[in-house]
Amino acid sequence: MTKILMTSVRPDEAKAINEFAAKNGVEIITTAKPFIDDEAIAMTKGMDGLVIQQHAKVPDNAYAALKANGLKQISTRTAGVDTINIPLAHENGLKVTNVPAYSPRSVAEHALMQTFRLLRNTYAFDHRVAENDYRWAGLQATEIHSATIGIIGVGRIGGTLAKLLKALDARVLGYDVKPREEMKGIVEYVSKEELLKQSDVVSLHVDLNDTSKGLMTIDDFKLMKPTAGLVNASRGPVVVTKDLVTALKNKEIAAAALDTVEGEEHIFNQDHRQDGLAAEPLVEELHAMDNVILTPHIAFFTNIAVQNMVDISLTDVLTILAGNESPHECK
Repeated sequence: MTKILMTSVRPDEAKAINEFAAKNGVEIITTAKPFIDDEAIAMTKGMDGLVIQQHAKVPDNAYAALKANGLKQISTRTAGVDTINIPLAHENGLKVTNVPAYSPRSVAEHALMQTFRLLRNTYAFDHRVAENDYRWAGLQATEIHSATIGIIGVGRIGGTLAKLLKALDARVLGYDVKPREEMKGIVEYVSKEELLKQSDVVSLHVDLNDTSKGLMTIDDFKLMKPTAGLVNASRGPVVVTKDLVTALKNKEIAAAALDTVEGEEHIFNQDHRQDGLAAEPLVEELHAMDNVILTPHIAFFTNIAVQNMVDISLTDVLTILAGNESPHECK
C-alpha cells in the first residue's frame, strides 16, 4: 500500500485526510511537526510520498535524504513555494508541486471583509467601545460604492476580489505586470503610482518572489491618501514592516488590516498569552496600534479551501508516483 507522510497537520484537516485515504486505498501518516529538522526527515524512511505545509524553509540536507529514502516528490499544500529550494529539489530528482488555487474566493472574501472594516472605521470603534467611549466623532464611514479600491496583483485572488467589488459598484483600480484581458470592464488598469494616489483602500494579492519582496516601502506609503487603508492578505515580506509602522505613526496612511506580516512564523498559530510578542518587536508594535487589524494568516482558512488543499496536494502525490505529470508542478 502506498504510504504518504503529511507534516504540520492540524485537527481540522483530519476529516479530509481520512476521506482521501479511504477513497484511494492509501495509508497517510500524519504529524503536527513541520518538516524542519532531522527528526522530521527520518520519518520519511519507508514512505512513498511527502506533503508539507509550513512557514519555515525545508533544510537543505533534506533533499538528498529524501532521494536516498526513495522519494520522488515534495508537495506543499499551499500556493507559495518559497519554503522549498526548487533547484536543489530538482538536483535530487524530486518533483515539487503546490496548490495554486485552493480557493481564491476564501482570501478574496477576507480581503473584502477587511476593506469594509477599513471603510467603516470599525477597528477604531472597537477600541473606543472597549474603553466605554461611544462617541462617533471623527469616524464617519465611506460607502463602498463611493470608494476607489486598488488591487495590486490581479491574478486568481485579486481578480476574484475585483469581481466582488464591482458587484458592489465600487471603482476598482488594478496594477499587474501582466494585465488580464478578461478583467477589462471590471478593473481599470493603471500604474502602481496612480493606484496608490487614487485608492481609498489598497489590497495586496501578489505572489512572494524576488520582484515582490519589499513591494511596499515608505515611498509608496507617502503616495497614498492620509485617509487610505492597506490590506495585506498576500505575504508578509511584500511590505517593509518598519516602513509601514512609520507610515501609520506619521499618519501617512490611516490604517492597515494585516493577515500576514514579516516574522509571522514565530508568532502566528501559536499561543503567546504568557510570553507576549517581544521576540518580534515590529509585530508587537503593530499589535499595540489602535489603527491596525491583525489576523494570524487565516484568510485561506475556510471549509472549501482546507478540503481542496488536502485533496489537490495528495492527488498530485499519486499522479507523480504513477509516472504522470501534475499540472501543478513547479519547474
